Parts: sequence; structure tokens; C-alpha cells
Amino acid sequence: FIVHGNCEMCEKRIEKAALSLKGVKLADWDIPSNKISLIFNPKKVDLKKIHLQIAAKGHDTSEVSAKEIDYDELPECCKYSRKQ
Repeated sequence: FIVHGNCEMCEKRIEKAALSLKGVKLADWDIPSNKISLIFNPKKVDLKKIHLQIAAKGHDTSEVSAKEIDYDELPECCKYSRKQ
């Protein structure tokens, strides 16, 4: 699915957020495409929870928008253009 971000710092933050959830085995976010690839156990974690965890770190996903306060805490280089 899509996760909005810009740089290597975003990549580390997004992947770390997903991997912090029990049941997520692999998270690989691609900068040019803004797509994240995951390997996870659906018996331990559902996809919605992964979206919410990433959004809590300031990154909008294709399903969940980050709260303004979380987005505002991103470093300047990580502030992507948000859809209104």
C-alpha cells in the first residue's frame, strides 16, 4: 500500500513503525514509488493496525491520514505534500 514520505529518514521511520508491531516480519518502503511491502502474520496483527501505527508517526497511508500534530513533528525534509 502507499505511504507518503520523501527520504531515507522517512524510510527508517516508516519501516520501524511497521516492524514495532508483533506479527510484522518484514517491512520495506520504496522511496520513488512510496509503496511499502510487508510480510506479516494476519493472526497476530491486522492491516488496519499497521496503517494506524505508521500514521501515528506522521505519515499518511492509503487508508489512514496522520494527525496534524504528528505530521508537524516530522523534520522539514520529511514533510511531503498532503492532499486536502
